[in-house]
Amino acid sequence: MKRWLIRLTALAVFGCVALFSWHIDPPEVPRPDLPPLTEKIDLIDIDKSARRMTVYRDGVPLRSYDIALGFAPQGDKARQGDGRTPEGRFRINRRNSESRFHLSLGLDYPHAKHIDHAASEGVSPGGDIFIHGQPNGFPGLLPRAGDWTEGCIAVTNAEMEELWRVADLGTEVRIRP
Repeated sequence: MKRWLIRLTALAVFGCVALFSWHIDPPEVPRPDLPPLTEKIDLIDIDKSARRMTVYRDGVPLRSYDIALGFAPQGDKARQGDGRTPEGRFRINRRNSESRFHLSLGLDYPHAKHIDHAASEGVSPGGDIFIHGQPNGFPGLLPRAGDWTEGCIAVTNAEMEELWRVADLGTEVRIRP
């Protein structure tokens, strides 16, 4: 009986939080003033403090996106479960069209320095850091509010579809504090 009450309470709280976030975020509307990106990109630059991601081709910025980060975004990722988004230079090393989120581009995190640091602390560095869209099953009209990932970088589903088309394996990803 107690488990049932806890689950019901958690569901009610989640429902209220989700409902509240749907009302404070503007709807995801395509931007008719910006033509879709068609050429491949060679750099994704993420500025964590500005919550902004800019994509480049040959040093020319092509498009910027608002982003959500890990639920504890200050500082570099140090361990599994810390809610931080890693900082440094990475590469896209995998693509997942069957993700729990609307498409995902995987980063080659952790690097040797992350593994060594975590080992010195006796913890796991974590892994599975992605650039991805909204959670599958989440209403597609609105992005989820605030920093909510476990360390990934999230964009709207429409933006993720655009990134999916123009970012190849090996694309550099720079994540700055």
